[in-house]
Amino acid sequence: MSSPIITVENLGKCYSLRTPSARSGLLRDSLGSLLRNPLQALRGPAPGAPGANEDFWAVRGLSFTVQPGEVVGIIGRNGAGKSTLLKMLSRITDPSAGRITLRGRVASLLEVGTGFHPDLSGRENIFLNGAILGMTRGEIRRRLDEIVAFAEVEKFLDTPVKRYSSGMYVRLAFAVAAHLDPEILIIDEVLAVGDAAFQRKCLAKLQSATRDEGRTILFVSHNLASVRQLCSRALVLQSGQLVADAAPAEAIAHYMSLLPRGREGGAYRHIAGDGRARITTLRLNAPGGTEPLYAIFEPIRFEMEFEVKPDAGALEFFLLIYGEDGECLASSFQRDTGDFLRPAGANGKISVSFKNPFLPGRYLVSAGIFDRSRQFLDWIEFAEGFQVESGFVDGRAFDSRLGRVSILPEWSA
Repeated sequence: MSSPIITVENLGKCYSLRTPSARSGLLRDSLGSLLRNPLQALRGPAPGAPGANEDFWAVRGLSFTVQPGEVVGIIGRNGAGKSTLLKMLSRITDPSAGRITLRGRVASLLEVGTGFHPDLSGRENIFLNGAILGMTRGEIRRRLDEIVAFAEVEKFLDTPVKRYSSGMYVRLAFAVAAHLDPEILIIDEVLAVGDAAFQRKCLAKLQSATRDEGRTILFVSHNLASVRQLCSRALVLQSGQLVADAAPAEAIAHYMSLLPRGREGGAYRHIAGDGRARITTLRLNAPGGTEPLYAIFEPIRFEMEFEVKPDAGALEFFLLIYGEDGECLASSFQRDTGDFLRPAGANGKISVSFKNPFLPGRYLVSAGIFDRSRQFLDWIEFAEGFQVESGFVDGRAFDSRLGRVSILPEWSA
């Protein structure tokens, strides 16, 4: 068996946090403290006292290996340490503990604009990124046409990238990272900025890069369907530690088990969107305890409240329903009705209703907003949850049914 292309051993990253202090931290305040109490000022504040430093381990005790040609997904809730891990693997930040061994050239796409100089044109930034990756000018020239065609920025190739939209930034950055032949490609959630069609194009390119070129990919995404489709293995992080390393289906199931039940008073997780519209509330019509409870074929009604900016234009809403294993079981898009919504003011409300087709179990709901070009305006992941109970409807038993959903057709003979 070949040597791992990535080896991570007992990796940790510690940040020093300063607790709130009555002093501003300015030089005059520091000098004042020194004059008032020289000994204490030299010693520094006691642990836990105002102004004291506290250690925060964003990543701790991580160990894993990646073989050449593997596609490894990294999943976890916000704050789990995913981005910190990728920054250490990309050599943007140094680890506080442990060791990383990389046996290949690394290209990373961690956030919009990473590695681009805003005053340089798209063409100049392609050559700049290639030089950073260690490629010769001739190698970059040979791939230039392919990069530009993939990014769809031909008209703006000689325009400074500071005038690009976030979608154009991402298209060009991904095209550069994917086409300049790195052995290791590291991708964070940045692809969520692009429209749905470009995301599909990127996933197809990543599949081709691993299948045909043997590229090794580390892929962070909240889109569990993409992780399931693209990856051969997935790591689950929680509070900076590795809690699962398994096949995608098993890792996703473990991750889903860590999610809170419904919103539980926490903030929604907005995983995509450009801010022109934003969902503020998603609720179901069924009252109850921790989560709404439904019987099969009982009507379900979702209500979404949202805020919208004047330049948002026409809106299309969508709803996605997942099982506890992270598989998307159903979707509903407003476009299916042919009607876009044009809000009259800065706030609005919209609802969607259907008869519950799901068999007993727990389900999670995501929702979002597109504009007319299918660009994400907002996307909240796993914002609500509901339960479907076992039992009887009109004297009929449903406990022994198979599958995930039950349809209600008309039977005739």
